[in-house]
Amino acid sequence: MAGMNESFLVSIGATHPWNIAGVGIDGRIAHEYGLRHAAAIVGVTVQDEGGLREKFALPVDFVRAQLEALPSQGARAFRVGALFDHENVRAVACFLESQKEWPVVTDPVFADSFGNRFASDETVQAFRASMLSLAGVLTPNVPEAEMLTRRPIASVDAMIDAARALCALGPDAVLLKGGHLPGDPVDVLVTAGSTEVFADARLPAAMRGTGCTLAAVLACELARGTTIVEATVAARAYVRRRIEALV
Repeated sequence: MAGMNESFLVSIGATHPWNIAGVGIDGRIAHEYGLRHAAAIVGVTVQDEGGLREKFALPVDFVRAQLEALPSQGARAFRVGALFDHENVRAVACFLESQKEWPVVTDPVFADSFGNRFASDETVQAFRASMLSLAGVLTPNVPEAEMLTRRPIASVDAMIDAARALCALGPDAVLLKGGHLPGDPVDVLVTAGSTEVFADARLPAAMRGTGCTLAAVLACELARGTTIVEATVAARAYVRRRIEALV
């Protein structure tokens, strides 16, 4: 059983066989931050260097049982990733309704890096209806934000507009990642009272699992009590160091 003084990062999401994304990367990053890691698995994937091969959404009753078995004490932040199935989206949303004390970083993982879809249109709609109001921080990339806002995003100005539109649907903050757009990558952080734009030169390397990595670091930083802007700076720097190591 968990000790009374232990602090947890709690992951709700899917597996990746290589642990370069999903709940596996959360566990490694939580360890780096001195947090224990607890997880509820909602889906299993078969992925390799070519991306998604197969996926399986666990039955909703089994997902609910896992959520009920998560540590009742010690959670300091939640990281929500790929949910796969509209019933599981609603089950996770119901669980998070009772977990409002700690920050929730919600990464709407609707597809892999190659565009292979994890989420059907029905699942995206359920996510939009049930999850946005529960997100402390929502971390979509451009294609995910396009699915959620139902509008094209082709510029930084369009990113800002989309992030503001998403923020109006309930999240405390939206960190919209612009790496899919041409040119140097720009990320936009929008809260109810501010807009921050972060820009860096594009590195000559690519890394799988960047979105999951950023969301996990963001959750761990928020678990420490870091502000959203400071947490965003730290998470972006962490991901950049990982990519630089590949150059």
